[in-house]
Amino acid sequence: MAASIRNIGLVGVGSMGRPMAQCLINAGYTLTVFDANAEAASGFAAQSGATAAQNPAELARQSDLIVTMLPTSAIVESVLLGETGILAGLRPGTRVLEMSSGVPSHTQKLAQLVAEAGGTLLDAPVSGGVPRAESGELAIMVGGQSEDVEAVRDVLASMGKSIVHTGDVGSAHAMKALNNLVSAGGFLIGVEALMIGQRFGLDPEVMIDVLNSSTGMNNSTQKKFKQYILSRAFNSGFGLDLMVKDLSIATGIAAESGTPAPFSTLCRELWASSASLLGKGQDHTAAAKLIEHLANTELHSGKP
Repeated sequence: MAASIRNIGLVGVGSMGRPMAQCLINAGYTLTVFDANAEAASGFAAQSGATAAQNPAELARQSDLIVTMLPTSAIVESVLLGETGILAGLRPGTRVLEMSSGVPSHTQKLAQLVAEAGGTLLDAPVSGGVPRAESGELAIMVGGQSEDVEAVRDVLASMGKSIVHTGDVGSAHAMKALNNLVSAGGFLIGVEALMIGQRFGLDPEVMIDVLNSSTGMNNSTQKKFKQYILSRAFNSGFGLDLMVKDLSIATGIAAESGTPAPFSTLCRELWASSASLLGKGQDHTAAAKLIEHLANTELHSGKP
């Protein structure tokens, strides 16, 4: 445990924030939590020994370090600002770890607001989903000054196995969006390959085994296709709407930088089409249903 950091405040006790909060407690930190869903915060506090704050300002006044794990940059901004926002209670010199998947340019603006209030914001988005959040083995990207990154490294190490300093503030959020772009592309092409193979006469389960011992292996073939698609569970814990948001961030970075990205644009459109087809509240692995809908065929284990 970092000697100068004992009391941590975490805002956002959702599907990812909750196991991350538990990892912090397991590492010996004293934790204060806040969530827009007061029952989620109080329930976690009762189960874990954390303290539930009435508002973000109260949480900030009790914290040596603040973690935000929220759906969007706009929500992070709303939690920072206002009479009961984080900045209203921020202690001088406090660091804010923005661990959501944010828009890089928005993150840089938020960092300026935190700096004006006497603190420092670092962006530290994560990859690995709920299973690796629960095991404390997330991959964490961090944007900010080197000395600030080193000051929070022990805290990050309690939640993640891989910690990579990506550059200045905002760079980690850019890297997270681009990572999800690559992951999303691999997912869709893999589902299409399974559909082609199944309609040819191959067993998708056998196909996945071959892919995982061959050059077609990726995160989806290893950790999603059997677990969430062939099982028909579609419950990985990461929302389809959040994937579309991250892909929109990635293609937005391409547009802002003047980078031609035709495949990335198509990838984002296919994921958005899946979200439109399925409606709100879907797991991202349910995007496979778009391919099934187009082929009028459901993927399943066993030969057709």
